[in-house]
Amino acid sequence: MRHVRGFTLIELLVVIAIIAILMAVLMPALSKAREQGKRIVCMNDLKQLTLGWTLYADDNNGKIVNGMAGMNRGQPGQRDYEQAWIGRTWDVYQQGTYLPAAQQEAAIKNGALYKYVNNLKTFQCPTGRRGELQTFGFMDSMNGLNSSGRNLPASNMHKGTKLWCKKISDITKPAPSKRAVLLDEGRTTPDSFAVDFAVRRWWDPPLVRHGSGTNASFADNHVEYHKWKEQNTIILAKESDENKFWGSSTQKIVDNEDTQWVQLSCWGVLNP
Repeated sequence: MRHVRGFTLIELLVVIAIIAILMAVLMPALSKAREQGKRIVCMNDLKQLTLGWTLYADDNNGKIVNGMAGMNRGQPGQRDYEQAWIGRTWDVYQQGTYLPAAQQEAAIKNGALYKYVNNLKTFQCPTGRRGELQTFGFMDSMNGLNSSGRNLPASNMHKGTKLWCKKISDITKPAPSKRAVLLDEGRTTPDSFAVDFAVRRWWDPPLVRHGSGTNASFADNHVEYHKWKEQNTIILAKESDENKFWGSSTQKIVDNEDTQWVQLSCWGVLNP
């Protein structure tokens, strides 16, 4: 009789152990590659939205689209009326809740920018929360919310730089490559990304996307990834992801590289 020799239990265990070791080695690399792919998609989305932002200005005598999500300016039919770039998609922002998908889709399609960027997927980062269709937000300075709480000077000027911009022509100093237009907030948010001018502090929370930083687009249409430098920033960002930022006891007034980068990217100049 002919005997067929199979694998012994020890040989099978050795093979399984080798596979487990290989998986342990490869998984971090695969995870990193997957995240890099998502970051590239996100950056491309921001690029498309910023190109749409530029086309809108070209069609409107250089006027920048209303950057306040869910907030129109003025009255329809009047000269000073400004349709928001996107309608309301959130429910209770501080609690991280959002409207049903059909309402979010309608809000995006009814926004002023959809004419130029008519793909719903472009309005959300692949790492955004499931069910949220808007994850990007304009900076306050780009025709966003002009609140007295931002502590801008009455002249809207500082060291020859126009801080709050209504037209493309306002973005001259510093160069457009230094003025941020959109940020990847990673979640559905109202109005625009709030940044204080006079005080080094976080108003809206820092954003932690694609690792320990976030993507941002600039007025010259380039997009870049910015990684936070300070551990305090990352703590606040993670609290925001857990909907704890607004009740946080962590110090929010911090003068460091991160708050300076946000202020400089938003307003174009630091105060003082």
